[in-house]
Amino acid sequence: MATTERYTTRPETNEWDVPQSFDTTFRWEYDDGRDTLLGLYQKGKKQQWDAEERIDWSQELDPDNPGGLPDEVLGIYGSDIWDRLDVEGRKNVRRHFQAWQLSQFLHGEQGALVCTAKIVQQVPNMDAKFYASTQVIDEARHVEAYSKLLHEKYDLLYPINPHLKALLNDTLTDSRWDLTYLGMQVLIEGVALAAFGMIRDHAKTELVRSVTAYVMQDEARHVAFGRLALRDYYPQLSDKERDEREEFVVEGCYLLRDRFLGDEVWETLGLPVKECKEATDRSEFMSNYRSALFSRIVPTIKDIGLWGPRVRKAYADMGILGFADGDVEALGQQDEEIARQFDERRRDVETVAATARAS
Repeated sequence: MATTERYTTRPETNEWDVPQSFDTTFRWEYDDGRDTLLGLYQKGKKQQWDAEERIDWSQELDPDNPGGLPDEVLGIYGSDIWDRLDVEGRKNVRRHFQAWQLSQFLHGEQGALVCTAKIVQQVPNMDAKFYASTQVIDEARHVEAYSKLLHEKYDLLYPINPHLKALLNDTLTDSRWDLTYLGMQVLIEGVALAAFGMIRDHAKTELVRSVTAYVMQDEARHVAFGRLALRDYYPQLSDKERDEREEFVVEGCYLLRDRFLGDEVWETLGLPVKECKEATDRSEFMSNYRSALFSRIVPTIKDIGLWGPRVRKAYADMGILGFADGDVEALGQQDEEIARQFDERRRDVETVAATARAS
């Protein structure tokens, strides 16, 4: 069955054409790379993996709760709306909410694939072209993994969220190479890492957790790539140029915050959208979750030097200024370690199964 048959709302067209105008830069100096980016390139080469081989796709999911997530992750949990739902209604909310989240991951990964290909063309430094080339295959693998998960296990997809689409459009249509980094590597990838973390750390289904853990292992490098590249570049900008970037950051963060209200889910299920949004706003779990989404973005924005009054005020208004001193590198190392633990568990399971067959 085609993807269009699985969408809750069929898109008007199967393509989204984004007109662009930017320079493609060739670089004739091949031996002037920065050690930090070349080191990241080496890591990117060594940590390539095959989604077909590394993930055990034979696992079956519980149709009542495919990801094995606690009901607290649902924005309407504990509300009058939730209390009025019968068993079948609650099952539908779980399945649709999870499919909606994973669908946004899928669409975001395709956005990252396109943006990183653009970076390979645009960026003026060869070391950045080298690393971005490894990220292109990373993003293709992520699209493959989430597509397989949604098609074969959930059999349900949602169209791209309008807030995510708006930020992708702003990121792709700007002709300046650093805005592609800022929109994708820092904002979209940064918030995705935190969203992935909620799935990885709260889900009980090993398949869903492992897909997310392995994607996070790659994404931690991607955010580091944006941080390292922009940290060198932004001190060279004028005050006016930095102010333009800060305005882009503020607008992008508000778009990212608002994409997690789940309007499409409530509408698809025939639930009162206004009441569901209000319940989501009141939900303590969702309030903490939507704030934690920026735990990777805020310290990165500070580190690359976009820390003017406008950004600080917006972050204070959003209640996320406290993340400013977070250790993004430590979080990335933790992501890599957790992915290794998933590999070890699978090897242990395979060893036990092989021993049982031999006996």
